[in-house]
Amino acid sequence: MPFGKRLRAELGAPRRARLLDSSPRSAVWQVELGDGTPAVVKHLVAGAEADERYGREVAALRLAARVRPAVVPRVLGVDADERVVVLEYVENGPARQGWEVEYAAGLARLHAAASGSEGGEGLPAWVGPDAGDVGSFLGFAQALGAGVPDGVEDELHQLLPRLGTLNGPRALLHGDPCPGNDLHTPDGIRFIDFEQACLGNGLMELAYLRIGFPTCWCVTAAPEPLLAEAEAAYRTAWRAATGAEVEGELVDACAGWLIRGDALVQRAHRGTVDQLARVMDEDWEWGTVSARERLLHRLGVVARMADGSESLGGLGRLSAEVRRRMLERWPALKAAPERRP
Repeated sequence: MPFGKRLRAELGAPRRARLLDSSPRSAVWQVELGDGTPAVVKHLVAGAEADERYGREVAALRLAARVRPAVVPRVLGVDADERVVVLEYVENGPARQGWEVEYAAGLARLHAAASGSEGGEGLPAWVGPDAGDVGSFLGFAQALGAGVPDGVEDELHQLLPRLGTLNGPRALLHGDPCPGNDLHTPDGIRFIDFEQACLGNGLMELAYLRIGFPTCWCVTAAPEPLLAEAEAAYRTAWRAATGAEVEGELVDACAGWLIRGDALVQRAHRGTVDQLARVMDEDWEWGTVSARERLLHRLGVVARMADGSESLGGLGRLSAEVRRRMLERWPALKAAPERRP
């Protein structure tokens, strides 16, 4: 465990280090500091973009530290040379029934940390889907034999700029707000693992609950009344924190996640091949569902949300048709589970 002279001088020598589960991109230990305080030591291991990921993590944690009650663990110490951050230890309990509501409210308060004019240095802008994603999604629909309604391609190209970071107040986006990156404490949700943090529109992450956690192993399909309650809680918490209403349309955010083929695979495989084209030939497991089942869920969400929409009505009809054809071709596909494991 890298814990150099600088950290030892500030925090004392760590004791009783215990390695915790983490991604291959980091190593994480629970320790006791010199005064007996429990803490977590996170080391971003050498690899692709390690320095950038470390910079994002520290910048996001410091920006979010202004939120009260807390939505992140406190930063106790950093060592940029070693890419180490020492955090307050937070006891994580089981997710409570209806956790989605508390999660959404906490997410809004996290997002609101960047709503002012200061802070956010070291955090890049969120990057959305592009014209290549549009072409890939339409190609997938055509490969299934679905007729693309007139105007759908225009709808999607008009969607892209609406998803840009200039629409709506700036928010601190977690980058990967998945089950497992949310700690459930008696005082509310606290978020961890900010290696992909950025600045953008908070709706892109509020959409996670409805579209099925698109960058995560754990896809869930909560009941509609619970989703509506969670989304209302997000809007209430955002309004209380910023004094403003949430700007933008949630259906746009869900449509944005639908057309991103890279949201069907783990991070290490993104940007390598056209994942939507790959779905035609193979299915693969990742977490609670397969790739085709992920896509099936997202198509159903967009079909329902875009029904009657002036801006995405054609996409809604196309989504329903593609979903129907997927079930005809692969009738064994299952619905996403309602509850997280």
